[in-house]
Amino acid sequence: MTDIVWHQHAIDQAARAGQKGQNPVLLWFTGLSGAGKSTLAGALEHALFAAGFHTYLLDGDNVRHGLCQDLGFSAEDRDENLRRVGEVAKLMVDAGLVVLSAFISPTREERDGIRAKFPHGQFIEVHVSTPIQVCEARDPKGLYLKARSGEIKDFTGISAPYEAPLAAELTIDTSKGDLATQVQALLDYLTAIQVIGTKTEIVDKLTALA
Repeated sequence: MTDIVWHQHAIDQAARAGQKGQNPVLLWFTGLSGAGKSTLAGALEHALFAAGFHTYLLDGDNVRHGLCQDLGFSAEDRDENLRRVGEVAKLMVDAGLVVLSAFISPTREERDGIRAKFPHGQFIEVHVSTPIQVCEARDPKGLYLKARSGEIKDFTGISAPYEAPLAAELTIDTSKGDLATQVQALLDYLTAIQVIGTKTEIVDKLTALA
């Protein structure tokens, strides 16, 4: 590895972000299967995109079609899956994007390891804290049923632990309120930390696109 050197190019993150009129961050949605991570992240991306912001959504299933198609579901492969996602997200944030990711990522160590890749303030942990009873009732992929029957081993929340964040930047229970209100809470937070513009600026962008 001694022959590998990181090249700092003339066009840097600040230049790319300035061109896009936003401050790049990674929003890391974590929670149990069925908690609503992908739904919430997708709805937020839709709102940001509609307002003219530059985004990309990294979804757990999607990355396994390509980037991580060689990985299984052992503890080691799951760790490697998240490591790769973290590295890709880091490159995307460097490109000036607002990146959204939706992964169970059950351990604090995994999530803290990804956070450590980013400067302070560029990693936003969103705990989708929907109770397991609600997640299991939804069971969109039938995974809880398979886990209860023993067909799936080491299933997070049933036969494997989930370590809830101790100090997530945001906590959202998707069983409370509606999706629009939850997305607005995320937009308000991103506005407050100056990732995106003010509400007036967002409305102006939406009006211009209409």
